[in-house]
This record gives sequence, structure tokens and C-alpha cells, in this order.
Amino acid sequence: MSNTDLANALLQACQERGIMLVTAESCTGGMIIAALTDIAGSSAVVDRGFITYSNEAKMDMLGVSAATLEAHGAVSRETALEMAAGALTRSRAGLALAVTGIAGPGGGSAEKPVGLVWFGVAVAGRPIVAEPKLFADKGRDFIRNETVRHALQLGLRALD
Repeated sequence: MSNTDLANALLQACQERGIMLVTAESCTGGMIIAALTDIAGSSAVVDRGFITYSNEAKMDMLGVSAATLEAHGAVSRETALEMAAGALTRSRAGLALAVTGIAGPGGGSAEKPVGLVWFGVAVAGRPIVAEPKLFADKGRDFIRNETVRHALQLGLRALD
């Protein structure tokens, strides 16, 4: 299924449930919200997208704590959870998708290699969940596109 098909399915699932969605994006720089808003009629369920590339943006726009960023780094379970929570509370949405990762080509380390992305998913009234995914280091475009695909899939799964 293409990213466009996944985005269509997620928009339809949100519409059927009467909920809006929000994204909080770091490594994708707005690609998830773009995939959704490329589709006509998406304004019925897309509330907003936060592009929080810097740590300062994560703190200012989403309320990610400086202590979390210092202790765990931007690419971590804790940051993904706080990004998703912040996006949900700072929007009218019932579903928040958050991504933070290392798209490369540089920036990786032994503990956090290029291709590591943490996903946060918040659904109103449910515990927030986060999961990591390590994508093959096949270049920045590949990692970012696969991140969009996985985030859309997680959104659909969260609404099942």
C-alpha cells in the first residue's frame, strides 16, 4: 500500500470516528502532515502539524521537558511520548502521531544509529505508547519515507 493509500485510509478512519488528528514531527520535517494534507478534504480531520526539528521547538511547542532531553536525548522513547502527549494537549485532536529519529547521513552513534526512529502515538483517553523502529541505512530519503509510512500505519492500528 502506498503512503497516499495509507494517508487516505487514516483520514477515512478518523472521519468515521469523528476525531481529528495532529502530528509532531522532527526527522520528517512535516512529511507526515504533508502526506495527509495532499489529499482533498483532509481539512475535515487534520487539525495541525507541529514541526519541531530543534530541541527548543520540542520544548516550546510541545512541552517536552529539558530534563527529558538532557537525560535521554531527542531520539528516545521518553521524548516521543512527551511529543505525542504535547501534540494532543495543544490541539483539538483525538489522535497524535509523533516521530523523532536520525535520518542521516550523519548524526548516528553506536547506541543510536542512523535509521533509528522513535514513534509516539496518543489517542485521547488511552495510555500513550511509543515504539522504536530501525530502518536500513539506505539514505535519508528512504528513512524519511519509511518513517512516514510507519507513522501512518501506527495511526491506523491505534484506531482499530
